[in-house]
Amino acid sequence: MTKHSRIKCAALLDRIMSAEQAAELIASDVNVGMSGFTGSGYPKEVPVALAKRIRAEHDKGNPFKINVWTGASTAPELDGALAEVDAIGMRLPYQSDPVARRKINTGEMEYMDIHLSHVAQHAWFGFYGKLDIAIIEVVGIHEDGTLIPAASVGNNKTWIDRADKVILEVNYALNEKLEGMHDIYYGTELPPHRKPVPIEHAEERIGLPYYLCPQEKIIAIVETNGQDRVNKFTEPDEGSKKIASHIINFLKQEVTKGVLPPNLLPIQSGVGNIANAVLAGLNEGDFENLVSFTEVIQDGMLEMIKSGKMVHVSATSLSLSPEGIKELNDNIDFYRDKIILRTQEMSNHPEVVRRLGILAINGMVEADIYGNVNSTHVMGSDIINGIGGSGDFARNGYICFFVRPSIAKGGDISGIVPMVSHVDHTEHDTQILVTEQGLADLRGLSPRQRAKVIIENCAHPDYKDELRSYFERACEEAKGHTPHILSEALSWHDRFRKTGSMKKKD
Repeated sequence: MTKHSRIKCAALLDRIMSAEQAAELIASDVNVGMSGFTGSGYPKEVPVALAKRIRAEHDKGNPFKINVWTGASTAPELDGALAEVDAIGMRLPYQSDPVARRKINTGEMEYMDIHLSHVAQHAWFGFYGKLDIAIIEVVGIHEDGTLIPAASVGNNKTWIDRADKVILEVNYALNEKLEGMHDIYYGTELPPHRKPVPIEHAEERIGLPYYLCPQEKIIAIVETNGQDRVNKFTEPDEGSKKIASHIINFLKQEVTKGVLPPNLLPIQSGVGNIANAVLAGLNEGDFENLVSFTEVIQDGMLEMIKSGKMVHVSATSLSLSPEGIKELNDNIDFYRDKIILRTQEMSNHPEVVRRLGILAINGMVEADIYGNVNSTHVMGSDIINGIGGSGDFARNGYICFFVRPSIAKGGDISGIVPMVSHVDHTEHDTQILVTEQGLADLRGLSPRQRAKVIIENCAHPDYKDELRSYFERACEEAKGHTPHILSEALSWHDRFRKTGSMKKKD
C-alpha cells in the first residue's frame, strides 16, 4: 500500500497515528460504538491495542472496563481480545464470540440482547446513555472528508452521528471498488417528526454512498491491512437439503395457489448451512428474477446473482467464505450494481419489511408444540448468540419460516418440545416450522390444531409418541385453550440436565 494514499483529506493527515496511540485516547467506563456486523467491517487493530492497554492497567491493580456497542457479531480481534482481559462491562446487541459467551453465561460480563432494528433508534432516544467514542472501519477518506464504508454498514452511521469522538481505521486490505455499493440514509427523524421510509422496492436507493462525519470529531486515524473474519460454510448435509426441499416445495405450492407471484417476494435468510442449502435449492430450481432484502449476503447469494436467478440483493453486510471473497473481488464490477449495503435500521426496518412482503427464513434452537420459538438459549439459561434480526422479520414478514434439524447431540435433544425453555418468538409470530421430517403450516390454526400438525410433521420419530402422549394428557387434565401440564412442561429439559438426554430411560 502507498502510505496515506487512501486518506485524501489533507486536513486529517495530522490525525494519523498507531493503534497503540489511538487506544490511549479511550478512557475507562465509556460507551464505545464499534463497527462490525457478522464478522465483517469491524476494526482490526485498535481493539487489540486497547485490550493490551487494559490488561496492563489490570496488572497494576487499576479497574478498567468499557461498554461495547456494535451492529452484530464481530471477531476474535474485537470481542475475543476484549473479553479475554475482562475489558467489557456491557455488551450489546449481538455477539458470537466463545470467550464473550462464556463470560456472559458466568455473569462476568453483562449482555443486552436486542432486536437489531431497535438498536439505532434506542441510541438516538438516549435509552443507553451517551455514546462517547465510535471506532469505525472504512475503505478510505475522500478529499471533502466523507468516508467510504467497508464491507458492512450496521449501526456505523448512528455511531458516527451520536459519538462525541470518532476513531477511524482505514483498511487497505479492502477492495477500493466497494465504493458505490452502499446506501446510507440520512432522512431519519425522532418522534413526533418521523416520516415514512421511502423504500418501495428492494433495489431502491434512498441515501448517500458514504458516511458524513464532522472533521472536528475525528481524533485518530489508524491505517490497517487486515482481512475480515473468515466464514467457512460446509457443504449442506442431507438434513439441510431436506429442509430446503420442504421450503421450496411449499413456495411452489403457494405460487400455484396465487398466494405468491411467480418470482416470489423478497427473500431474507439467516446465516448458516441451512440457509445456504435453501439458496442452493432456489438456484437449481425454476424460479426466476428473484430479489433479496436481508441482513447478510452469503456465498449462496453471490452464486444466485452469478447464475442470473437473483437480480438484486439488499443487505447490511457481506459475510463470505474465502472463496466468496475472491469471487466478489475478482468480479466486483459485475456485482456492484446488483448489491446494496444499507444501515441495519433500514435493512431490518419493520415498516419496510412489511411493505415489501418479505419471505423470512431463520434458524431456531427449539420450538414447542404450540409454535413458540426459542432462538437464543440452551436449556433456558445459557445464551448462544442473540436474537439478531429474526424478530424483525418474523413479526413483520409476509411469510416466516423457522428451521432446524429435528434432533441434536446424537438424538439426545429434541428440536420439538412440550414447552420451550426460553421464548424469543411467541406462537403469534410463528407461521411455518420446518425440520428434515417435514413442514408445519400453522397459519389459521388454533393452539390444539397447531400441536397436532407440529408433532406429526416436524418431530423426530424417537420423540413423536411421547409428544403425542403429553398433548393428549394435557388436553384431558389441564384442558384450556393452550393445554399444558405444568409439572411436566419443562421436564424434558430437566431430564437432559440430569441425565444428558431428553429421552426417557428404560
